[in-house]
Amino acid sequence: MRNPVNVRNAKILIVDDIPHNLNLLSQNLESQGYRVVAVPSGVVALQVVEQTQPDLILLDIVMPEMDGFETCRRLKANPATAHIPVIFITARDEMESLVEGFLVGGVDYITKPFSEQEVRVRVQNHLKIHRLTQQLTDQNQALQQEIARREQAEAARNQANAQLSVLSQREAEHWGIAGFIGKSKTIERILDDVRQLQAVGATSVLISGESGTGKELIARAIHFGGTRAGGPFIPLNCSAIPHELADSTLFGHLKGAFTGANSDRKGYFELASGGTLFLDEIGDLPLDLQAKLLRVLEDGFFTPVGGTQPKQADVRVVVATNVALQEKIAEGTFRDDLYYRLARFPVEVPPLRERKEDIPLLANHFLEMFAAEMKVEQPALTPEALMAMEAYHFPGNVRELKNIIEHALIKSRGQAIQPVHLNFIESPSTSAIPTTVESFIQKILSEGCGYSEAVDTFRRQLVRQVLKECDGNRHEASRRMGMHRPNLIQLIKRLGI
Repeated sequence: MRNPVNVRNAKILIVDDIPHNLNLLSQNLESQGYRVVAVPSGVVALQVVEQTQPDLILLDIVMPEMDGFETCRRLKANPATAHIPVIFITARDEMESLVEGFLVGGVDYITKPFSEQEVRVRVQNHLKIHRLTQQLTDQNQALQQEIARREQAEAARNQANAQLSVLSQREAEHWGIAGFIGKSKTIERILDDVRQLQAVGATSVLISGESGTGKELIARAIHFGGTRAGGPFIPLNCSAIPHELADSTLFGHLKGAFTGANSDRKGYFELASGGTLFLDEIGDLPLDLQAKLLRVLEDGFFTPVGGTQPKQADVRVVVATNVALQEKIAEGTFRDDLYYRLARFPVEVPPLRERKEDIPLLANHFLEMFAAEMKVEQPALTPEALMAMEAYHFPGNVRELKNIIEHALIKSRGQAIQPVHLNFIESPSTSAIPTTVESFIQKILSEGCGYSEAVDTFRRQLVRQVLKECDGNRHEASRRMGMHRPNLIQLIKRLGI
């Protein structure tokens, strides 16, 4: 942007072929603090004007070689000098030619003989007009640039919003209800819960279940199928938060808030604004941070570290845990008031071993997925392989089943998947079972057992062995088997143990 003209220090170019006129005008204007450059002809004026860059030109009309009108025409034709105001110098008997002077671009005139006061007033007025004009021009240019910048930003934002809309739609399709594979009553109950939660956008949710059961899938389905699907889904594992940076991680910080805070940083609450914050392993959140989280959930505001102005937390909080929070409350490592605030809508995800009917569907789903990724024909899952999987306790749940299917597809080399292709993780609770799953299957098949009877035989033998090793302690047995105690008691009754 061009700097505003300082009227008292303005530069004036005087063009006149009469030295006496040049002297009179120069002395008059220099006495007012102007800087004066005087030249004897229009030709010389055109040679020096670009380097001189005057703020105003006093130009005589009648001059040899090139008159004032032609000089003015050339000045106005040059983009570098077209903006400079020109005041013509004329004799009283040349008044009729002033019309031509205005037509070629002059802004005013002064007459000879000169009146010192008139010269000063006219020069000062036109310098002020020129200054204000330049300021207005610069402001208009700046405004046009700002308008262009905002239009560009708006176009970029619209494009980004469109891209986000497409991505959100894809995410919703990927993580929505259709992402759940299973036909058990438990899965139907969970899906019903998810549908209810999708209809509301603020209720906090507590998802509990063992590792690998799909807790984050449920959280994503709640988000991408609900009213906040257009906002971000931000996951955070609470066990991975460094204690010394816990506040900053969740709530952000301002520059200089602590050593190493070299710039402002947004926390997870601000990053998730308008969307969902998924806090996994909530049971590992430090006690001091639990109190701050509770305050944000109750008040709806948080303050960045080093800040004084609170910010609104427009966030839905969904948390997950694979531990019994009631036990942590009893131990004094988890706040009961935070638990009740988080568990406004609890969703419990059972382990895979408690919904065996989902195993065939899940196994075939993963087999189809990996076959497509590896660009191979999908092999069959033999009944023996399915029976072996349904007899397995799956300590790693759905995540482990997925890994087992991927390994089996590679191991089978395109052939039908047999029990020998299944890479199970051995567990201490299987010590009384025949050394391999395949030999156990052969044993129960040779005894003429049906499918359901064979599975129950395996379960009965497994539970009896674990109870024996635990001296009948059902709490310890449920812990070793990775089951909730009420579910183990229910299984014991069903199997008639």
